[in-house]
Amino acid sequence: MPQNRIPETDEGIQGEFDVAIYKQMMRRFRDKNWMETDDIIKSGLDHGLALEIGPGPGYLGLEWLKKTDGTSLKGLDISPEMAQVAENNAREYGYLNSRVEYAVSNAQRMPFEDDMFDAVFTNGSLHEWEVPVGIFNEIFRVLKPGGMFFVSDLRRNMHPLVKWFIKMAVKPKEIRPGLTTSLNAAYTSDELNSLLRKTRFSSFTVSQGRMGITVTGHKTND
Repeated sequence: MPQNRIPETDEGIQGEFDVAIYKQMMRRFRDKNWMETDDIIKSGLDHGLALEIGPGPGYLGLEWLKKTDGTSLKGLDISPEMAQVAENNAREYGYLNSRVEYAVSNAQRMPFEDDMFDAVFTNGSLHEWEVPVGIFNEIFRVLKPGGMFFVSDLRRNMHPLVKWFIKMAVKPKEIRPGLTTSLNAAYTSDELNSLLRKTRFSSFTVSQGRMGITVTGHKTND
């Protein structure tokens, strides 16, 4: 595991083959209940209008809609191909399709009004953000006062045995080289704390588990 971060592309998942492989992996995560939907809800993001950054094939947000009442969701992805996949998957969820919309844009310049969302969440996209301070400030801008956010990702300094286990567990195997570059680009807790202190957020908590890192917080009025 490299000591220093090796930044990854900020172009998202592009191309028919890569999109199909990633969709296959995330569908498997959903079917095995490996997604962080319950953690997001337990963190208090369980009502109103939410924004998901980098939804990929959309399963995390769709499962969030499925498990919450009276909620709606907007998904923002930099990849047009992936946004189309998410729209197609939303139709498979039937009535939930009317509660979600997807847009294509760079999260550094979100096409949304100030104070628009009750919640913002994302999983697995943080390590791809070219200007993370700028994106956190955009999250601050689009959140309503008191609105909450949940950002989770891999952790670069995880134990080598845990890293090996993740690689072996991830299928299809074609995704494994991309997983390695994502791990190399991921943050440590100290790095993320330092980064967040440069943003507009004053209320946040960084926590880490065996495999990942999570930051939660809310928008204050100060």
